Amino acid sequence: MPNSSAVAENNIGVLTPAHRYWRWNILLSTYFAYAGFYLCRKVYSSVKPVINKPIAEGGLGLDWDQIANIWMAFLIAYMLGQFITSFLGRKWAPKTLLVGGLGLSMIVNCVFGFANTYWTFLIFMVFNGFLQSTGWPSSVGAVAHWIRPQERGIIMGAWSTSHIVGTLVVKGVAALLIGYLGWRWSFWGATMLASLLWAMLLWRHHDKPEDLGLAPLVIPAQDNEADIQEEGGEHLSLAEYFRLALHPAILMMGLAYLCVKFLRYALDSWLPTFFVTQMHVSADMATYWSTVYDICGILPAVLAGWALDRFFRGNWAMLCLVAAVGMVSGFVIALTFHGSVLAVALGYGVIGFMIFGPETLLSGAASVQVAGEKNGLAVAGIVNGIGSIGPILQEWRIGKLMKESAATGMQNTNIMCLCLCIFFLLFMIVAAWLRRRAIARKAAQKTDA
Repeated sequence: MPNSSAVAENNIGVLTPAHRYWRWNILLSTYFAYAGFYLCRKVYSSVKPVINKPIAEGGLGLDWDQIANIWMAFLIAYMLGQFITSFLGRKWAPKTLLVGGLGLSMIVNCVFGFANTYWTFLIFMVFNGFLQSTGWPSSVGAVAHWIRPQERGIIMGAWSTSHIVGTLVVKGVAALLIGYLGWRWSFWGATMLASLLWAMLLWRHHDKPEDLGLAPLVIPAQDNEADIQEEGGEHLSLAEYFRLALHPAILMMGLAYLCVKFLRYALDSWLPTFFVTQMHVSADMATYWSTVYDICGILPAVLAGWALDRFFRGNWAMLCLVAAVGMVSGFVIALTFHGSVLAVALGYGVIGFMIFGPETLLSGAASVQVAGEKNGLAVAGIVNGIGSIGPILQEWRIGKLMKESAATGMQNTNIMCLCLCIFFLLFMIVAAWLRRRAIARKAAQKTDA
């Protein structure tokens, strides 16, 4: 009889019933865990208009500049943490980073419910930024070994909607609790819900099929289909990490993702405030209106993965290029019909429909495709790290615009975001060219061999 190692070798890439069972466990546990990260991150966006109110009215009396500085501190820590996580991810198991990061972030999120001063919010936002940075790169690394290359687009597209679902849930929870129990309970309630998702991750997740005695699903030879050559062995050295980070294709992905994250975080962070200050609706209703943007992004995130596999044949740059044109259209609608709450919300819905596909692809399936499953976590972290400069810039700039004039600040923000959409479109043109050149070079090397 053949020995077990020979059988396992012959079964590499074969999806057995055991693989299917555990893959569902891994995908669901990481999906809900990353949604849990958002429950410990996004409450602040909903309470901004409330903590801006005077203390006598139940707020903290913070001005718009202070409110922006608090979130900017989070974003700076988050950006730095992305690079740290992407390097440590090849040394520490993804589950270790996910369980530890989410667990500690829940504790910090509870602290926000007790905060009474600007400095308490600022200091603990820095802590939360570093903890939150463990979420996405580790999630990508946690599922990379469970998804075969030919399935990456559709599966990771659907799986990547976790942050959209997390945003919708946290907005719903925050709006409900702000309306009935006050802004402090919005932090505490979101943390209670996140703790259930954390327990699911701790109980059901395993990093690789081999951890359960199953054959690997990713055939090592197929990683040669990656757009760039893989770096390092089991662990990535610092020199190998920097060589990977400075690759032109990855730098272009990072710059493109910077534009996308600038836009997404600008809308995530300021939409409720925009509806309050410019459309003159209540804080809880403003949060509900802002969910149109998120709801419209769920289906496209899945369709983008399907289209990547089916129609674009892995050409993520061309798919993002098409989406960039749609994003421009959405901001034109928001600028043109700025006097109607419904029209503006629908305009942001168009943007959500177009932006979440590129957002999930660039930091998920495209990162794994460009660099292979072994370096997928590192590249996801690098791309996310460069991209995370965008949220810092938007918070700083929009905070200044709001301080100058709350009435016109968001209209000026829309114009600025429209310009960013155009930059994103140009970056995708360059990325498509770089990808075409890399494919041609590989084809020439195979011909010579």
